[in-house]
Amino acid sequence: MKPDDLLKILSEVERGGMSPAAAVERLASLPFEDLGHARVDHHRSLRSGLPEVIYAAGKTEEQTVAIFGSLMADGVDVLVTRIEPGTAQALVLAYPGALHNAAARTVSLRQTPASEGSKGHIAVVCAGTSDLPVAEEAAVTAETFGARVTRMYDVGVAGLHRLLAVRSELVAADVVVVCAGMEGALPSVVGGLVGVPVIAVPTSVGYGGSFGGATALLGMLNSCSPNVTVVNIDNGFGAAYTAVLIARAAHSKG
Repeated sequence: MKPDDLLKILSEVERGGMSPAAAVERLASLPFEDLGHARVDHHRSLRSGLPEVIYAAGKTEEQTVAIFGSLMADGVDVLVTRIEPGTAQALVLAYPGALHNAAARTVSLRQTPASEGSKGHIAVVCAGTSDLPVAEEAAVTAETFGARVTRMYDVGVAGLHRLLAVRSELVAADVVVVCAGMEGALPSVVGGLVGVPVIAVPTSVGYGGSFGGATALLGMLNSCSPNVTVVNIDNGFGAAYTAVLIARAAHSKG
């Protein structure tokens, strides 16, 4: 449940348009709903501004579908990450409004009215096409939670002219999420070009000495650009989730 939804219920009770008993029934699933295999946190939007997200890895198809349905019934925007194709197909069949992004390994459902408008602007940048799954996870996450997203892909440091060609779009964003593998140099370069937070995502792209993304992670942690912060390897979701919160704060002040 979103803060606006709770305020509407309380206002209805105050005006006499909803009985206290009806309000109690509407709020019965707060703060969580026990599905047996999961306790779905319907209170999270009220606490942190964004709803719970379903991490599908390790969950059965039935569990994922049930959790998705619980969140959907609560009226929030719903996102599933790291989903297998079979489970994604089951969700789309069960909930026709849901969208599957195979590259991002996500299923999403926007329920926020379009009239509420964009909640800030996030640029999602990746060094190479091999980083696309992580970058798309970030982009879908940001879009699901109401941000305007600009994608800038395959602009790695081996061809800096490609990055400089999109600098005007970079500087227009409230936050920049940068996904890169190999040596992980791209976030430092981007950080030197923009005056906004840069969230670096090391990817597990590279040959043996990249150690599954550890080399990129360490490089990003040692960035000389002070506006660069770093999330875990391949964590496009975590980067975008944080970026949305930052962008919303910037948007509300603007």
